[in-house]
Amino acid sequence: MFNKVLLTLDLNAQASWEKALPQAVEIVRTSGGELHVMSVVPDLGTPLVESFFPEDFEEKAISAANSALDAIVRKEVPDDVTVHQHLAFGTIHKKVLQSVEEIGCDLIVMASHKPDRVREFLVGSNADRIVRRSPVSVLVVRA
Repeated sequence: MFNKVLLTLDLNAQASWEKALPQAVEIVRTSGGELHVMSVVPDLGTPLVESFFPEDFEEKAISAANSALDAIVRKEVPDDVTVHQHLAFGTIHKKVLQSVEEIGCDLIVMASHKPDRVREFLVGSNADRIVRRSPVSVLVVRA
């Protein structure tokens, strides 16, 4: 049913892989598909904000995220599951939706934290943005 499942992970929220990863693995095993595990290192937003960080911040953040993603995949994804890792840098929802098109995914699986009304009003939720704009089905697992 699902040939390519994209699992998005927040590397700073252990609940994102503890809750969503088992669901994605079960779907992939049942359908005989591939698991694509993705994380996005968010950009800093504006040149003004970027000026407060060291010049090599982006490079170091990507390297650390890549190591963390590698460790999670090695530890948490069973050996019988075909898995591909993806790491991006930029606006989270835009990079996830771009990857859906590039990979040709049938389904997105992601965790979402308990809603915080103030935060959602001010900045919105990446899960909400992805659900509203996704060309494929999205399974949101409450973390």
